[in-house]
Amino acid sequence: MTKTRKKNPWRRDLTLNTNDRAKALTSVFLIPRFMGCSLPGTKALKLVYLRRFKCLCTLSLAGNPIAQAEDYKMFIYAYLPDLVYLDFRRIGDHMKELAEAKHQYSTDELKHREHLAQARLEAEQAQRAELEAHKAAFVDRLNDSFLFDSMYAEDVEGNKLSYLPGVGELLETYKDKFVTICVNIFEYGLKQQEKRKIELDTFTECIQEAIQENQEQGKLKIAQFEEKHSLSLSNIREASELPTAERIAECDQDITELFNALMTLEMQLAEQLEETISMFERNIVDLVGLFIENVQSLMAQCRDLENHHHEKLLEISINTLEKMVKGEPDEDLPDDVRALFVDKDTIVNAVGASHDIHLLKIDNREDELVTRINSWCTQLVDKIHRDEITRNRKRVREINQYIDHAQRELESLESPDMD
Repeated sequence: MTKTRKKNPWRRDLTLNTNDRAKALTSVFLIPRFMGCSLPGTKALKLVYLRRFKCLCTLSLAGNPIAQAEDYKMFIYAYLPDLVYLDFRRIGDHMKELAEAKHQYSTDELKHREHLAQARLEAEQAQRAELEAHKAAFVDRLNDSFLFDSMYAEDVEGNKLSYLPGVGELLETYKDKFVTICVNIFEYGLKQQEKRKIELDTFTECIQEAIQENQEQGKLKIAQFEEKHSLSLSNIREASELPTAERIAECDQDITELFNALMTLEMQLAEQLEETISMFERNIVDLVGLFIENVQSLMAQCRDLENHHHEKLLEISINTLEKMVKGEPDEDLPDDVRALFVDKDTIVNAVGASHDIHLLKIDNREDELVTRINSWCTQLVDKIHRDEITRNRKRVREINQYIDHAQRELESLESPDMD
């Protein structure tokens, strides 16, 4: 008898016969546990890329130009230290040590670069994960000066007016207070996110416990029914005479009682879950409403700061215009700033345009936060209701299928003459 060798489901082998291997290897990085690779052909390959495959243990370079290079095996041993087989021959530990010593300088430099690249990758991943966590709390980019900076990113007039005497100090004070409020929103948002998470986790746990308890009760009733029903069916099958109407009716009554019991349990569970879902919905809506109310209050403080800054900036601008009219211009002002001081209407319009941009940015960020969390809340509650409807229908269908099976089994024992 020939034994068939079982294939390792986690093993991944690859043979690249085309010259265009660089693109192919890029996509290969997506293959989990890539272990074996054959690279024949007429084009050399940057084998250092293969270091990315931590599970690679077999490599064949037959037919590859690099195999013609002098001492290429020592190069492979040094740059792919985890390799076990090269060109279908096992690599000895002694040869690996010699190769490592020979290419130590270049491999150490390569390891250093890889370490730096890995550190950057991990930092980027951590940063993305942190941003996603902040987005889940609906306070992303509010833990720094991002919102304040965005207000001036497209504010041409505001940036010009910052050159006016005294505006620099005014901006610093404005920014410090504005960012402080943003950080308060951010920290409050994280705390409220934790409260919503606890509420959702508690709700999920209660639902699962109720369903599990109900299932255990249903299993017990089914087990009791099957024990009695199987005995009744066995007695009917073993009887020498045809089953009497009384026995059939007794079994049919047991099936009906089981159906009523299971449906009663499901109705009780559905009512219990409906009440739990309603309570959760009220709680989560209240949490979201409180969060929105407090965030809007803090955003109103940002608007108050902007209004105050606008008044001060307008006052400085008017004073600067009056000095220019009197022939006392500030020699340090850039030409594009001086161009704003043609007349009072021009400078007032410039300050007003800057103010409008800032208020719009604040309003948009508030609207975005409110829209996103309301959408999240609505989708969450809707999904919970849909899931419960699906669960209930599935359970009712299971009960009917089981009862139908028991009925058919009983009907198969009835005599055709007993209809």
